[in-house]
Amino acid sequence: MASTTVTLRTGQSGDEQVFEVDRKQAEQSETIKALLAEIPDVTTAIPIKNVESKTFPKIKEWFDLVTEKETAAATPATAWSDDEFEKRKTEYAKIEQGALFELILAANYLNIKDLLDLCCLTVANMIKGKTPEEIRAHFNIKNDFTPEEEEEVRRENAWAFE
Repeated sequence: MASTTVTLRTGQSGDEQVFEVDRKQAEQSETIKALLAEIPDVTTAIPIKNVESKTFPKIKEWFDLVTEKETAAATPATAWSDDEFEKRKTEYAKIEQGALFELILAANYLNIKDLLDLCCLTVANMIKGKTPEEIRAHFNIKNDFTPEEEEEVRRENAWAFE
C-alpha cells in the first residue's frame, strides 16, 4: 500500500533540503503525480532539483491553501466563497519580486497550473497600465535597443501603441 506521505529532496548539491509532504497534497503537482504513478511505493526521497530549497516552503503553503479550501468545501457551512478564495490567493501572492519569479519557475517545473496562473496574473497586474520605460524600471531591465531600433519597432507595431 502506498505511503500517506512522500519525501521530496529539493535544491542542488550543497543546497539540498528534505521535505515530508502529504501524498495527496504532493499530487497537486502533475510532475510529482506522474513520478508517483511510476513508483507507487517510493521509499527514498524524490529529487526535485529544479526547485530551490528556499522556494519549496511557499509551494507547501500553496498545497495547504488548496487543501484547506477543499476541506472547507466538504461542509456547506464552512465552504469558502469564490471571493474568499480569491482574497486568500491574492494574499498568498504578495511576496518579494525575486521570490515570485522563483515561484513561477517552480510552479512551471512542478506543473501546478493554478499556482502558475496565479503567479503570472500577479506579474501581469504589476505591469498593467505601465509604459515600456516604467516596466523596465520596475523590473530593472536594461533597454538594449538603440533609439533608431526602438522607433522602427514602434512603427512596425503601431497597432500596439494605439
